[in-house]
Amino acid sequence: MARRAGAPEVNAGSMADIAFLLLIFFLVTTTIETDAGLDRMLPPIEPPDTDVIIKQKNIFQVNINMNGQLLADDELIELKDLRAKAMAFLDNGGAASGSPDYCSYCKGRRDLSSSDSPAKAIISLKNDRETKYGTYITVQNELVGAYNDLRNRESERLFGRKFTDMEAEYLNPETAQSAKDDLKDKVKRIQDLFPQKLSEAETTSN
Repeated sequence: MARRAGAPEVNAGSMADIAFLLLIFFLVTTTIETDAGLDRMLPPIEPPDTDVIIKQKNIFQVNINMNGQLLADDELIELKDLRAKAMAFLDNGGAASGSPDYCSYCKGRRDLSSSDSPAKAIISLKNDRETKYGTYITVQNELVGAYNDLRNRESERLFGRKFTDMEAEYLNPETAQSAKDDLKDKVKRIQDLFPQKLSEAETTSN
């Protein structure tokens, strides 16, 4: 009786090549997510040569305590009301007519005791060291949303489209350079109408 042949050996010579090809495939096709973070301009390392005098009425103070409660200009408010109050402050236009700070496009109450113009208005945010991260981010979003809502209003008035859409298209790396050149001046013009001056004060602990 013929002797039964053993199981054929598997040729493993090309396994390294197959593994290498699979590795390249996953590297090319896998999308790596990155955290967007918060877009903030940090103060310069060196202090300015001259002291900058800011009127108290041009500062909108927002405080978050350890329990997540909000104080806006020493008034206890709900989070849902923060954006509207911030917009009213930024859009107030309290400078007198004929003044260099007069805002012709502002639609606010023009309260003399509130901000002179969007260029002068500063939002100061201060939080407690025990403030929850989610609350902190939500407050940030509402304040940035106040700027974007006002910018959208002016962008639609001047260019017939939202500022946020133009900015997203301008920052998109897939946008053609010719389109970016057309959007650059428009985006900057709207940003200059309502410059984002969001300052963060040093945190406190109770």
